[in-house]
Amino acid sequence: MKQYPKNLTYKKYHKVNRNFFDLINQKQFFPMDGSFAIQSLRAGKLTFKQIESCRRTLRRGLGKGVKLWIRPFTSRPVTSKSIASRMGKGKGATSYWMAPVRKGQILFEVLYNHSEERASMVLNKASTKLPIKVKIQKLKY
Repeated sequence: MKQYPKNLTYKKYHKVNRNFFDLINQKQFFPMDGSFAIQSLRAGKLTFKQIESCRRTLRRGLGKGVKLWIRPFTSRPVTSKSIASRMGKGKGATSYWMAPVRKGQILFEVLYNHSEERASMVLNKASTKLPIKVKIQKLKY
């Protein structure tokens, strides 16, 4: 999984404000192919480490043969300066990458055709790794 975008127009961006969350594509709010999904209940930010820990938990719990879709992508750099540095001298270096998340956005989708109890147990375990409130959806076709 890619940690950050390959080509960027600018290395450093301004801080994310509320209006940025409106720019997220609308297709991320509806499940596409999976039978289970993790959906956010609040807006927030996800780092690459949080997304990766959820992915590992899902992959280990459900096995390799399961189809998994990861919707958020870490596309925004977050910069910070060291604590001991004085004011001025430009913006700090990129410390980590984050993915903005809106309320109601689908974060992970799983196509799992075996037992529902096992899938819901693993999805609950993966949702504890996220810093925002989420709910697990069972999708009906």
